[in-house]
Amino acid sequence: MVIYFLRHASAGLPLDSPGKDEKRGLDREGIAQCGLLGRFLAAADVQVEAIVSSPLKRAAQTAFLVGNEMGFDGKIQMEAALRPAGTFADFRALLEKHRKQDAILVVGHNPNLSEFVGKMISVSGCEAAVDLKKGAVARIELRRNSGELLWCVTPRILRALQATVAESVRPKSSRK
Repeated sequence: MVIYFLRHASAGLPLDSPGKDEKRGLDREGIAQCGLLGRFLAAADVQVEAIVSSPLKRAAQTAFLVGNEMGFDGKIQMEAALRPAGTFADFRALLEKHRKQDAILVVGHNPNLSEFVGKMISVSGCEAAVDLKKGAVARIELRRNSGELLWCVTPRILRALQATVAESVRPKSSRK
């Protein structure tokens, strides 16, 4: 199974009230990050059978916008295991529900999403340190109970690649 771990895109500063913070949506930068990430995943020919998201608004928006850019036409599933307080045991139960699928995209929050990635790729008894930045996506290939991190990209990396490509296709006469 391939699991794509996507941390929700930029949503500004947390709100004081937990109830209000759950309804905090993406900011302008976060919406742009989703477009960039979705186009990258589509260009990389990423195909998923399911998109599973935390029910918090910023994660659900990220899942919807990225899924739309990827051409995903299924229903996005909301799962409490991906909430900020979700545990690794909850996450393993989520994976068990999707065990027959070849590839899924999960959208959630830190610190638990980074923890889940670290535990998925670590040797038994250890935990790898992986820090998923906002809007970062990591590809993990899971075999039985361990996984291999194949790549991890952030919006910053994608913007840098985009700028490099744009520079390389500009006519030489217009370059500085």
